[in-house]
Amino acid sequence: MSADWLAHLRDLCAQAVGDLGPVSTRAMFGGHGLYLDGRIVGVVIDGALYLKVDPDTRARFADAGGAPFVYRGQARPIEMSYWSLPEAALDSADLLRPWLRLAHAAALRKPPPRAPRR
Repeated sequence: MSADWLAHLRDLCAQAVGDLGPVSTRAMFGGHGLYLDGRIVGVVIDGALYLKVDPDTRARFADAGGAPFVYRGQARPIEMSYWSLPEAALDSADLLRPWLRLAHAAALRKPPPRAPRR
């Protein structure tokens, strides 16, 4: 993935979210995680952006023609809770804003991870 494209995506997301918090990316699992105010809201895999969904937001992404990110597990394909968004959403911060807000809301609703048992 091009460093220039990733920088452009970061800038576009920062414009789209305004005062929701800082936008950052981190390399992970052969792609990059997209973070908003320290919470992961998306992943960038093979140059495509997938945003966080949950039961409250999944239908909005599906209705817009989105599809889940699926990777090949050892035994079967694994569907992640990150979905593609309409291509036009990457044309401007205004078009991207509602999708990032949905992803951020889904990330905020996700329960914190359980502490490991001792």
